[in-house]
Amino acid sequence: MILINRYIKNRYVCFCMGCILVIGILNALYLKLAEWVPSFSPLLFPTLTIFLLVFHLFIACFMVMRYGCDRRRLYLIAIAFAFVGSALLMVGTLSSFPAWLHYYKRDAINYNDAMVFFSFRHLLMSVLFTASSVLYTLRHRPLSKMFHVAVVSGVVLFTASIVTLAWLYSSKSPLFRVDLIDNETLQFMTLWSQVINIILIILWTGTLLALMIITRVRDLFWHAGNFLCVCYIVTLTMLLFGGHAEDFSWYRARLFETVATLLIIFVLLYDVFNLYRASTLKYQQSYQNSIRDPLTRLYNRSYFYESLTQALTKANANHPVSVIVSDLDRFKRINDCYGHLQGDKVLMFVANLLMDSVRPHDIAARIGGEEFVLMLANTPSDAARQVAERIRLHLSSFDKASSGGQLPETITISMGVFTAESGAMSPEECVECADKAMYEAKETGRNRVVVFH
Repeated sequence: MILINRYIKNRYVCFCMGCILVIGILNALYLKLAEWVPSFSPLLFPTLTIFLLVFHLFIACFMVMRYGCDRRRLYLIAIAFAFVGSALLMVGTLSSFPAWLHYYKRDAINYNDAMVFFSFRHLLMSVLFTASSVLYTLRHRPLSKMFHVAVVSGVVLFTASIVTLAWLYSSKSPLFRVDLIDNETLQFMTLWSQVINIILIILWTGTLLALMIITRVRDLFWHAGNFLCVCYIVTLTMLLFGGHAEDFSWYRARLFETVATLLIIFVLLYDVFNLYRASTLKYQQSYQNSIRDPLTRLYNRSYFYESLTQALTKANANHPVSVIVSDLDRFKRINDCYGHLQGDKVLMFVANLLMDSVRPHDIAARIGGEEFVLMLANTPSDAARQVAERIRLHLSSFDKASSGGQLPETITISMGVFTAESGAMSPEECVECADKAMYEAKETGRNRVVVFH
């Protein structure tokens, strides 16, 4: 338990140090940019907003797709709608800057509306992120379909309500009115600088604490989520010390948020890459298990016949295909005298010897208890016989000492060779011919190689 607590504490320390490092780098880059550009264009803010809108829609789609792949991750729906609602509210922000679309409306910027949509956006996201942390605790519990529907409906309703309220409190509607910025002087109003801004910082701080305590920053995904909370706290703090809507704090906050969101997208893409790599490895392992013998890890019967069928379609006099069927001599006596565990060790030893004795593109398979088969592509009969002889002599040279205890005594093998020079014969007929040659080797004294004629 002490080790677990220490590990979690180290994760928190690493996360905090990483946030400080990234924030410091971004702030240093901004200060450098401010030296090069003494004043920013009014079009910079809506331009960055457009980038943010696209980024947030991308993240929302990513969350919905992950939820579609794993319905236990209901908490992703809350995060998805946090970014969907954010994107919708940024559309309202863009409507406050008509100059980004209409060249002759450069002086018609409504900074108050922009701040209204900005405030409601942070309210929406902080609440839904907190809800996501609560739903995260239910990820291992069996949740009914009705519960999923209720959560999704509640999230959609809350998102729609916040977007609607933001629209009503902006100048787009005559019903309500709130002043956060004086559009004449561009000064932040008291309601924003001393009330709403501080409330939003408190909300995001609470969200960050909830996420860190509940998720324990256990993986890269939650590193990104917690880092996003830190970024929003920093951007709101920047605006807290800003004086008016066109000073450096206004642009620094939006530039910082854009770059931070881009970093989060890179983290999410890296997470996708890790998931893809893990799924690919699992698929490869599953595929290998389906074509391999579980004990010897040689290919199994079905894969051997499939490979032989494909090879025979290209077989001719210039590209013959040789099949070698082999059987361990008196293997039943090994099991009876030394036990089946020792018998398995013998089979694994022989399997490794077979794999080491053929080329990488040849096929070595186990098709019975102690019966093995090799398929040698582009190998004539004489060359196949030489391969079989080399394997036979190599195996018979081992005893208990030289095999490291894998063999309880010297083991011999009988082998039959058949070579196909056309595709007229079926795979089963080829194996049957090599099998007949192998039985002839058994009947004529064992520990020998016989070529089928």
